[in-house]
Amino acid sequence: MLYSMMISFEWRGTVTNGEINQLHAEGFDHAYVENDWTDLLSRLSLGWVTARDDQGLVGFVNVIWDGQVHAFIEDTLVAHRARRQGVGKRLLAVATENSKGAGCEWLHVDFDDHLKSFYFDACGFRPTNAGLIQLR
Repeated sequence: MLYSMMISFEWRGTVTNGEINQLHAEGFDHAYVENDWTDLLSRLSLGWVTARDDQGLVGFVNVIWDGQVHAFIEDTLVAHRARRQGVGKRLLAVATENSKGAGCEWLHVDFDDHLKSFYFDACGFRPTNAGLIQLR
């Protein structure tokens, strides 16, 4: 069954800690955790994108940045009830538009292997060389 509700997308949309914590638990398949997202967003983010239907928050992506030309996609989340309807792709499009509008020159993302086609094919990212050190 296709998702048929209207979904609205908003850059720096109003969102509560409870909404993001619930969506984060669903999206990353973990227990509900009480994180202070509003504090984190206000201190570290260039912006974020919310997606809402008539039942509430169905999508979220956070854009953190270095304060200059690099922005980073974090926590791309789509509720189960809204998946496979283009919500994630639109979240990333809004994040990309607004990062560019803020003067950023580069938008970075890292992801698990099973998400390659989403980020590369659907959203226009390209593979790059990068490095990573696991700290714990």
